Amino acid sequence: MRQRQAVETRERIIEAGCTLLRRSGIRDWRALTIRGVALQAGVNERTVYRYFGNERGLRDAVMHRLEEKAGIELEGMRLEDVTGFAARIFDHVSAYPGRPKPPLDPTLSDAGVRQKAALLAALAERTSEWTDSDRTSAAALLDVLWNVASYERLVSEWELDHEQAIETVSWAIKLVTEAISHGRRPGG
Repeated sequence: MRQRQAVETRERIIEAGCTLLRRSGIRDWRALTIRGVALQAGVNERTVYRYFGNERGLRDAVMHRLEEKAGIELEGMRLEDVTGFAARIFDHVSAYPGRPKPPLDPTLSDAGVRQKAALLAALAERTSEWTDSDRTSAAALLDVLWNVASYERLVSEWELDHEQAIETVSWAIKLVTEAISHGRRPGG
């Protein structure tokens, strides 16, 4: 009986953490504190510490639960799994509130508008038989690939040097542009 109650309490704490994230956004973990989760779960903070040791242990348990809910098991992932895993992750994340982005400087905002228009125009000739939705999806993907944030992630998170990051993004862009040139649409 005591063991079952312990399991139920641990589960309630983890679910409380998941609930807090659903309210604040999947990338905003500031609310996921020992105190916040204890309040949400209706337990004492000491109880949360007893099960997870510290805030990092709690957050790791919540992340593991989110991966379970999304149907993701990273250990043993194969190349054939990546597409499905990505789709499941994005499907799961879509249930969370989006984080409002701070407004860009007008110069950067205008540059973004021009870049979108340029990408759509560049695709126009090769995608004249495509739906607007497919054309927009392809242009948007190219926009994501050449986005400075993509380059920065390769350099900071993956520790690629400048040249390797550029080569990697260029390789991905080339794969997408070749697919477009051969009439392969995003959805098909």
